[in-house]
Amino acid sequence: MGRKRAARREGMTVPGWAWWLPCVLAPVVLLNVAVAWFGNSFVSPLSFSFLEAKAGALRAYLAHRPSCLMEGHAPLEPVIDAAERRHRLPAGLLRALVQVESETRVHRISPAGAMGPGQLMPGTAAMLGVKDPFDPEPAIDGSARYLAQQLRRFGDVRLAVAAYNAGPGSVNGRVPRNGETEFYVPKVLAAWELTRPPPPRKAPPAVKPVAKPKPVAPARSRAPASAAKEPKKPAAPEANGRS
Repeated sequence: MGRKRAARREGMTVPGWAWWLPCVLAPVVLLNVAVAWFGNSFVSPLSFSFLEAKAGALRAYLAHRPSCLMEGHAPLEPVIDAAERRHRLPAGLLRALVQVESETRVHRISPAGAMGPGQLMPGTAAMLGVKDPFDPEPAIDGSARYLAQQLRRFGDVRLAVAAYNAGPGSVNGRVPRNGETEFYVPKVLAAWELTRPPPPRKAPPAVKPVAKPKPVAPARSRAPASAAKEPKKPAAPEANGRS
């Protein structure tokens, strides 16, 4: 009987990895759940991708939120329009990009750790000097500057938008096919069709007024030669009254 009990105990022994697995998974699950909750996005609790970026985004969010609760945020449309004009972007393009990136949600955090209305990655935000990616004005200005850089580099809207999403090193004369960018670019261009101002209507060509012909006086008809004034005949001598 003692041997049987010992065998049962050995069969019920918990493997060593089962003890440390929860210790490893717990921080990852908590991080993903916090990003999904605060960043208003869907993140798998067991995702091990972009852990460092998501942790940095969560720290930036927690640092930003107290001031945001006190002051709030101004409407984004004037900020976006001003950034477009300042960096000479095509009208409506930045607004379309922000709409696709974050649906104009200031506190958005993506499953990859991108932050703010323009979804700047932590490294990109640091490169652009954007200290608070959740503050609309510097964040949108940084997105506009980055997009303008890509537009100057590639000289094509499609490639510039692709470089904004995938990074300029991934764009070699065409939109990269990485499972995301090839779908991202058509979304931005479709949104741009709705946000760009309509082209100015061409004025119809001026039509010169046609000069009315001057009325021509009817030509006077000459009298026929037969109707010419006949010479007067000499008067007949009066009869003498003398007999």
